[in-house]
Amino acid sequence: MKKKRRAFAGALSLVLLLSACGGPEERPAPTLTPRPTASTVEEAEVGFVLPCYPPGGFHPITGTNRLNLTLAPLLYRGLFSVDRNFEAREELCASYTVSEDGLLWTFWLTPAEFSDGTPLTAQEVARSLTQARGSERYGGRLADVKTIVAEGKTVVVTLTRPNGALPVLLDIPIVKETEDDGRPLGTGAYFLMEDEEGLSLVAGPGKEVPAERIPLRTVGAGDDLIYAFDAREISLVDTDLTGTNVLGYSGRLETTDYPTSTLLYLGCNLRSGLCREQEVRQAVALALDRETMAGRILAGHGVASSLTVHPNAPGYDRELAERWGLDPERGGSILEEAGWTRNEEGILTRKRGEKLELRLVVNQDNTFKVAIAEAAAEDLRELGMEVTLDRLAWEEFVIALERGEFDLYLGETTLTPDFDLTPLLGKNGTLNYGGFADEETWRQMDQWRAARGEERLTTTVNLCGRIGELAPVIPLSFKNGSLLTQWGQVSGAAPTQRDVFAGLENWRLSGT
Repeated sequence: MKKKRRAFAGALSLVLLLSACGGPEERPAPTLTPRPTASTVEEAEVGFVLPCYPPGGFHPITGTNRLNLTLAPLLYRGLFSVDRNFEAREELCASYTVSEDGLLWTFWLTPAEFSDGTPLTAQEVARSLTQARGSERYGGRLADVKTIVAEGKTVVVTLTRPNGALPVLLDIPIVKETEDDGRPLGTGAYFLMEDEEGLSLVAGPGKEVPAERIPLRTVGAGDDLIYAFDAREISLVDTDLTGTNVLGYSGRLETTDYPTSTLLYLGCNLRSGLCREQEVRQAVALALDRETMAGRILAGHGVASSLTVHPNAPGYDRELAERWGLDPERGGSILEEAGWTRNEEGILTRKRGEKLELRLVVNQDNTFKVAIAEAAAEDLRELGMEVTLDRLAWEEFVIALERGEFDLYLGETTLTPDFDLTPLLGKNGTLNYGGFADEETWRQMDQWRAARGEERLTTTVNLCGRIGELAPVIPLSFKNGSLLTQWGQVSGAAPTQRDVFAGLENWRLSGT
């Protein structure tokens, strides 16, 4: 069985895929912006071209088109950015202070200008954050914000409960609204220009960039995007190579992966069935070969993790991760102490012949998830469990979760950059399908959320340790995002989850 799994995983690793973009929307009116200088036009000969979808609008807070949102970091900056280690880096924020109770945050702004030459003001920052607070894209991470007020050259944010990692949540683009609500102004390295040559990005004065002008090519549906990239009409694509309904690419391309906070995990049913027993959940966690899942099944587009924080992130404890990593022998010992023994057929049973039988459900629409679920089921069977794997269509999968018709389910969720587990484990968590309820864990979650500095690291380890012991959810892997570029055209790329153009000043472009 192991050989079959490896062969299947190896086949998957040869596939390059991409999600389709959104459908057409009403086209906004063009934005009147300055024409480029003669020196900027010459840069177009480099051949570096980016895709966009103008009918989707370019607003970085209210917009939904993925192609246009990918361009947003070139046009806009936030108070902070988030690096590959999930730590906040100051951008438009020069410094900040926090009240003793952790509820009042005061941010001082660094001098900056919007692309029309007007200065950045605290009022614009407060207005953008307030807009984000009510948006679908950012509303969840700002749920604990009570007020946002501009006071002179500062912005004051008041919380309803302390959050020591607030800066990592404030990589929200700051904009200046215009008459065209689909194309606000920003303080980024580039601004949007539309003239007789079409749409392009033009560098602002004094910006350190690899190209003064970047032409934009309008791309519609997914097939159009694939054709444009394969025909070398566009230079770059940002994608999830292990996503659902993904599309394939061909030709000579380079792939640069970057870490994300998207977690693949097994959720446990704590309301009914054998996963109510902590020993069974612990044994499941110890039986799983996460390295094979991340390295072979996800074709290297993931990083194995037995903890609910990314291995790159602050507070990730390798000793603790090893404690809850692959160790089927220890898992077997835990079950034996709980009264489970193997029968003549190698199946775990206990008094009165009860078998250790589990139902694992997975959404069949994602090939990679199905392969991971199959691998997990095989690992558990080798431990002596009888596992029924049900591959369900999306609607059936959701119904099974909502009704609790599972012992285990394979889930995926993108956590906020601070790795807040409230959706998965909170009292009213929207993804708490297993019915987890533990007052001590909730107390530790509150303590972790309020902590800053060294205390934050300590509380992260403590919380991960408790989740490892109770195992209400069992982490498998954090997925990677992938930046696809034409072969040899881009060097120096170091993308992050929120900005594939991070470190743009270090990029080097060559002709295609």
